[in-house]
Amino acid sequence: MRLNEVHYDDSKPVDGYGPGFFRVGGVVIEGGVLLLPSGVSPWDGYEASAPLLAAAPEIDVLLLGTGAEIAHIPAKLRDALEGAGVGLEVMASPSACRTYNVLLAEGRRIGAAILPVPGGSG
Repeated sequence: MRLNEVHYDDSKPVDGYGPGFFRVGGVVIEGGVLLLPSGVSPWDGYEASAPLLAAAPEIDVLLLGTGAEIAHIPAKLRDALEGAGVGLEVMASPSACRTYNVLLAEGRRIGAAILPVPGGSG
């Protein structure tokens, strides 16, 4: 079997996630997370579209994680991203994390805006 080492340049893969948080490049981020070529930062959700639109020239596809389940996103956000020429893939957050890591390893021009999965009740 041949193993290949993956190099991520300046972008960092999602190491893990749990109720209300993500771990990216070894750093825990509470709440939503924004993963762009310019860096990793907290994301406040659908209303915080400015950084997504600003990244449009640097990415071909934006993965948008909607939480534990796939959900509709606001039409205004979808229209703004598509108008900026960004391909949009909406999926549940666990799928968005996995897909982001795979596409990042392939060297794709991607970004991700991911909402956390909710915490447990126990």
